Amino acid sequence: MRTEEFLIELDEGMLDYFRQIAEEMVGRFGISRAEAVARINATYEGEEIEPYPDLMCHEPAKYWAYGLYFEPREGQLPYGAPGENLSEWAVRPAPPADSHVWTLKE
Repeated sequence: MRTEEFLIELDEGMLDYFRQIAEEMVGRFGISRAEAVARINATYEGEEIEPYPDLMCHEPAKYWAYGLYFEPREGQLPYGAPGENLSEWAVRPAPPADSHVWTLKE
């Protein structure tokens, strides 16, 4: 099923999982839900996601949230470990404000 927020075909289980990823970005990085959804849409639009539990579900939602928010460094991403200094990591730019991937209002 397709929703107004995500530009990806998702079954109910994966819809919940993608919403968890968005909530992780909102809670951990202080961005709006609209930006979190836009980041997800920019990355996953057009991808074929299997029904829940898709292979990506072997990682917690926060894993994908970090990958959508931060630029990898030497093939690695931060993971939110206690004491980890996130200020050392470059933030990926948000999708352009006029992009169609912004399906929610700020």
